[in-house]
Amino acid sequence: MTDLRVDPVDPSERDVLARLLELYAHDFSERTGADVADDGTFGWRDLDRWWREHDRHPFFVRVDGRLAGFALVHAGDPHDMAEFFVLRKYRRGGVGTDAARLVFARFPGAWQVRQQWANTAATAFWRRTVPAGFTEDEVEEGPVQRFVVPPP
Repeated sequence: MTDLRVDPVDPSERDVLARLLELYAHDFSERTGADVADDGTFGWRDLDRWWREHDRHPFFVRVDGRLAGFALVHAGDPHDMAEFFVLRKYRRGGVGTDAARLVFARFPGAWQVRQQWANTAATAFWRRTVPAGFTEDEVEEGPVQRFVVPPP
């Protein structure tokens, strides 16, 4: 049995999250065409706001105590899965689905999950992962699933 946890990211772990965001940006670069900067990083704009603003919540996904990814949630009406990433080693085994559902359960109420048109794999993942009965809209950037997580 695998021990899967979704833990809040402590401000002291900021640099760890920054490094995982680099891997995330690298994965996206094949869709976005982004290049690394002269310092060899993609960079992440204003990462510190995830601890400065009360409605932003960063989480690490851990499998058997090992880092497996992250989720960045912008709480509100609706809650928004701003970013979600699972390391390649942990994909296709249910880690992403289970981790996303643990994150959703932490924030009952209305939710939205957005994707870019070019990221068809993410759209397929979210259609399988979000709770049954979701609705889906199309915006300029891509599909958006909307759903409600009931309180426990």
